[in-house]
Amino acid sequence: MFRQLNEWLLKILGWKIKLDVHPVPKCVISVAPHTSNWDFIIGKMMCNAIGYKISFLMKKEWFFFPMNYILKAMGGIPVDRKRKSSMTDQMIRFLKSHERLQLAITPEATRKRNPDWKMGFYYIAVGANVPIALAYLDYKNKLAGIPFYFYPSGDEKTDMLKIKAFYNQFSGKNPANFGI
Repeated sequence: MFRQLNEWLLKILGWKIKLDVHPVPKCVISVAPHTSNWDFIIGKMMCNAIGYKISFLMKKEWFFFPMNYILKAMGGIPVDRKRKSSMTDQMIRFLKSHERLQLAITPEATRKRNPDWKMGFYYIAVGANVPIALAYLDYKNKLAGIPFYFYPSGDEKTDMLKIKAFYNQFSGKNPANFGI
């Protein structure tokens, strides 16, 4: 019932889902473009509609009472950006310790233009030995999807060129804020 509700809501909003893969038990989901707070809502509805029970990283400032209970129930993991511990290592251990976990991360790490994407999503996938689901939100065509899983080779420069080239075809809600 919950899946159908999310499908219906997306349809009412004019969005279509294009899923060319079957969900895998574990993966890192790279979500781009990320140019608006609406990305979270549309992305979460898309994942609910296709049967992914995702976890996601979010600034700890959002985890205040009573939002903390809601966000955690939705799969939220608070991130303290000022803390100097390795979030990447923590997420690798987190992924390895679960039988099923799809961890959604926005490589841009901000809604502002940032062509220098954070590499954590890539290092987490490599360290946990899981694929990267390349999820997109294309506001121009109101299309959200995951066409394939990207299996990192370990050659981060070459892999990132391929990943960014894939995302170059999509338009964020605020296109000027999307940087490759």
